[in-house]
Amino acid sequence: MTNYYRSPKKKQAGKNRPLKPASEAIFKERVVTEENEDIVHQALKEASPQGEKLQKVIARSGHTSRRETERLIAQGRIKIGQRVAQLGDRVDGSEAVFLDGRELFIAWEKPRQRVLVYNKPEGEICSRKDPEHPNTIFDDLPNLKIGRWISVGRLDINTTGLILLTNDGELANLLMHPSSEVEREYAVRVLGEVTDDDIEQLKAGVQLDDGVASFDKIIYVGGQGANHWYHVILKEGRNREVRRMWESLGITVSRLSRIRYGVVELPRGQKPGRWEDLDEKAMHKLYASVGLQITPPKTDHRGKIISPNSQRKNKTRLLMPDNRRKSQKQKKRNKSR
Repeated sequence: MTNYYRSPKKKQAGKNRPLKPASEAIFKERVVTEENEDIVHQALKEASPQGEKLQKVIARSGHTSRRETERLIAQGRIKIGQRVAQLGDRVDGSEAVFLDGRELFIAWEKPRQRVLVYNKPEGEICSRKDPEHPNTIFDDLPNLKIGRWISVGRLDINTTGLILLTNDGELANLLMHPSSEVEREYAVRVLGEVTDDDIEQLKAGVQLDDGVASFDKIIYVGGQGANHWYHVILKEGRNREVRRMWESLGITVSRLSRIRYGVVELPRGQKPGRWEDLDEKAMHKLYASVGLQITPPKTDHRGKIISPNSQRKNKTRLLMPDNRRKSQKQKKRNKSR
């Protein structure tokens, strides 16, 4: 039977327009039944990716970084159940994940988000391991049951001041990404005289080996004799960028300390080598500055936080060294005795 519909155009006076046969596509579009809607919905659901990327959940569980996980997957050392994992695989929590035949503990639920404010002293590095420099910022941090500490940005061995550390990879990535344009503020002590032309050139931009760099603001804060203090602000974090900018004009930086990262300032009175947890108000402010929200932890009927790994006590413990009970500093002291 042929189906007909009338043209949507207005009838001309005194004339009846003939009915036109409807195409199959138009007819189907107009008579979609509830059954067809369910079929379409199911097809879209099956086509969309389910779960999270394998390297993301392994990194979140604290075993290794995403990049290292991708390398392990490429080597065929990770399995999902009995199947060798492939790059791009996703998991939803129903699978067992193995590394070299050993089942890994996987944090299927996101742990409580934490951000530490650490006052880095001179002589510590921001890498986890370096044979030439044994002291790292990770040596005396609190243990994590789930995940690993991620440093937000880096400071060279001679630079002191504020380092943010978090167990939230998404937050760390947004805070460091150039598109977020997060401000970094440094206190700089320079040796010698700085002219007005030098200040204007640093604001306009100086040529470095990896491109032009400039300060958004330069504020003179005082000094005595040959030493003068400035506060400088910029929105990127290239390697030794602040030092190299001053040195490009022949000015020596004798001290350098980061005092602010985004909306977080280094607390007054916090001693070098010490860390503090950001309070709830500061956490919400930091997350909001990059367009994120804090995920509230799950609680029971009494309001007590439910641990994500409370039902997985028999699983293999985490492999990362960040979860050791004794700090590396304490172990080094014991060895030296």
